[in-house]
Amino acid sequence: MSILAFTKGHGTGNDFVLFADPDGERALDERELAAISDRHFGVGADGVIRAVRSSRLPEGAATLDEDPAAEWFMDYHNADGSPAEMCGNGIRVYGAFLLDRGLIDLEVGETITIGTRGGVRHLTRTADGFEVDLGAWFVAEGEVRVDADGLDVPRPGLAIGVGNPHVVVALSDEAELDGLELGRAPELVPAAPQGANVEFVVPAEPLVEAGVGRIRMRVHERGSGETLSCGTGAAAAALATRHWAGQGAPDTWSVAVPGGVVGVRVFEVAGESHVALSGPAELVFDGALEL
Repeated sequence: MSILAFTKGHGTGNDFVLFADPDGERALDERELAAISDRHFGVGADGVIRAVRSSRLPEGAATLDEDPAAEWFMDYHNADGSPAEMCGNGIRVYGAFLLDRGLIDLEVGETITIGTRGGVRHLTRTADGFEVDLGAWFVAEGEVRVDADGLDVPRPGLAIGVGNPHVVVALSDEAELDGLELGRAPELVPAAPQGANVEFVVPAEPLVEAGVGRIRMRVHERGSGETLSCGTGAAAAALATRHWAGQGAPDTWSVAVPGGVVGVRVFEVAGESHVALSGPAELVFDGALEL
C-alpha cells in the first residue's frame, strides 16, 4: 500500500486527476488508473494525467527528437486506463498544474513546449486560461456511418484528425442533439482501428456572428463515455462545420459544450494549416489516495 498525492482539475467540466512524477518512478497500471477514475469507488475523472519529464519514459524520447525543448510530457490515460494520444482540455489543466506545483515558470503571453503521444504541442498562457496549438489537422477520405442511441437512422460522419481520431456528425436541430443517449459508444461503419471520439453538432442561428462561427456540441469520448467537454473534439467539430460551410467560412469559432464554451482558431504555420484551442483551466482540490 502506498500514498498517491494528487490534484483534481477540469477544463469546462472535462475533469482529470493529476499527479507529479518528474523522474518517472510512479507509473500506474491500467487497473490502478481505472480505479482512480471511477466515480463511485475512486476519485472520479474523465482521465488521469501524470506530470513526468520526457527524458524519463520511452514515449518522451520521440518528442525530444522532435523538439528538445519539450522537457515535460503529458502522460494521459482515459478513464478506463487506456492511453490516449492527446487531450485538448487536459493539456490546459496540465499547464495550470505545472505552474501550481512550481515545475515551470510561465507568464501571460509566454509559450511552453509539451510532449504528448500525439507529438509536441505548444501551450500559451492567456489572461483567462491557456491556448494550445494542436498542430496540423486533416480531413480523412471517405464517409463514416454513425449509429447512436437516440438517432432514428444512422447518419453520415466526417473523420477529422487533430492528433487523435474524431468523427463529427451534423444534426438537424437542438431537440435531436438533446435526445441523444451517449452512455453507449456510437457504432462506426467502417470501424476506426484505434477507436474514435464522436462529436454531434448543431449550428447556431445565425451560424456566424461578428465574424465568429458558433456551434453546439455533445461528445462520446473513447474510453471515457460522454463527457461535459472534449477539447480536441471541439476543434474537430469546428473544423468539420467549417469544411461543410465551404469557401468564406470563418477561421475563428465558439463551441458550446455542456461544461461551458471553448474557442477554436484556424491559422497558418509555414504554409500548413494548424488549429488552436483556447479555454479555462481550473484546479479544484488536492488529496491523497491509498493504492
